[in-house]
Amino acid sequence: PDTMQDAAPGAVPDAQADGSGISRRRYLELAGIAAAAAVLGVPTALATRSCVPNALYETPRRVKIGNLDQFADGPTFVPEHRVFVLRDKETFHCISARCTHLGCTVQLKQAAETAGAMEFHCPCHGSKFRADGANFAGPAPRPLDHFILELAPDDGQLVLNAAKTTDSEWRLTV
Repeated sequence: PDTMQDAAPGAVPDAQADGSGISRRRYLELAGIAAAAAVLGVPTALATRSCVPNALYETPRRVKIGNLDQFADGPTFVPEHRVFVLRDKETFHCISARCTHLGCTVQLKQAAETAGAMEFHCPCHGSKFRADGANFAGPAPRPLDHFILELAPDDGQLVLNAAKTTDSEWRLTV
């Protein structure tokens, strides 16, 4: 049966007579909608992205890490800030626990070669650092960072100032 007989002369059918596809008109409508969405979608996405701040929220760089009596002689790991606080009686210093290769957290180990001296070992790629933070093995390009420690004037707590690095000889004496 020919469906064109029922249509007005010159009319274009909406679909093929056997229902096997869409008409040219419907195809062009859909193609136009897709093109408009593509053309308008990119600027809309870029405009929306510009409304979101391009900021990285980090923990404060200057924080109280505890009372002096919380730190026994020797190293104490402070996991929240990824640092080791090393106390020797009345002196304190701070070494970063972030490997200078890719930022993995180093672990404190007993050095096999030096009968008990401590070393820092990176479990990710094998970098090793001496007790003073100096790198001596593995891919780490430089020593571990040393940070300034201060005493809080209001309550006497130990303050980590991770915004300020210092050399390995620096000590806070209390």
